[in-house]
Amino acid sequence: MDIGQIRQFLGEDWTKAEALFREELHSDVDLLDKTNAYILANRGKMLRPALSLLVSRACGKVTEESVKVAAASELLHNATLLHDDVLDDGSQRRGAPTVASMIGPKPSVLIGDFWLVKTMKTVLDCRRHTRQMADLFSKTVLDLVEGEMLQMEKAVSGDTTEEDYLRIIYYKTASLFQTACQSAALSVDAPQELADAVCEYGRLLGLAFQIKDDILDYQGDSLGKPVGTDLRERKITLPLLGALKKMDAIQETGVRQMVCEIPFREENCGIVAGLVKELDGAGYAARRLEEYVAGAKEALRPLPESEEKELLFRFADYCAYRTI
Repeated sequence: MDIGQIRQFLGEDWTKAEALFREELHSDVDLLDKTNAYILANRGKMLRPALSLLVSRACGKVTEESVKVAAASELLHNATLLHDDVLDDGSQRRGAPTVASMIGPKPSVLIGDFWLVKTMKTVLDCRRHTRQMADLFSKTVLDLVEGEMLQMEKAVSGDTTEEDYLRIIYYKTASLFQTACQSAALSVDAPQELADAVCEYGRLLGLAFQIKDDILDYQGDSLGKPVGTDLRERKITLPLLGALKKMDAIQETGVRQMVCEIPFREENCGIVAGLVKELDGAGYAARRLEEYVAGAKEALRPLPESEEKELLFRFADYCAYRTI
């Protein structure tokens, strides 16, 4: 699937959302304006606003609110990345230096706050469903914070289970995918059956998207970040959990301890990664990924047939088969 083709398909709706997104980022403070321009020049594929607009069109007719929540989903996504790069001490994202590495962590946090406030301003400009939209996006912000804190807690304890992992990736990734879909359905006053369908689609799609990212972290360059980033940050993700399932209790305990000691024993990173490869942990994660992709497609069943629905199917496949 070519995201560029989806943008072209969305036409004027996409143009309006992108224009609003850029407009919200303007500042009279030169450093802030130049940094925002740098982020825009190195932006990602803008998957969330594309997803939001596709859902709006699949469930009804795009409204002014549809455009606003599409832009808000991308504003919030980038706000979280600015904060994440500080928390993770990240030096690269999408193959380019992070804001934190160029001008320091403090400005990066402040710029992330700027994007976060712009998110809520855009959401509050939704005059027909102001309270509902604010509730959706506020919940996602809370999810993001709780997910980050839970991930930090588990990095220290080293006792992440698959249930913990799924909870973390729902909070940190899937919640925003879900909100992008839910707010889009609300913006077009979709019938409850369709709103419920795209809500579940967004949840499962977001889980699949993050699982794929975690597989790529063991297999190849993911979003411009070095391979093995998760292990270096002591994150026990699904490929490692898949490998742990093939170990006895003593082996598992030893490997978990090795992960906890990575900050003091860099060589542990390579040893654990080798075990994941040997025990095909990525294969286990890939099978779980396929289950979530199939579930996301099944969730779309109540939607009427349309080109937008077909593109939402292909969006789910993209999450499973992308290489970056």
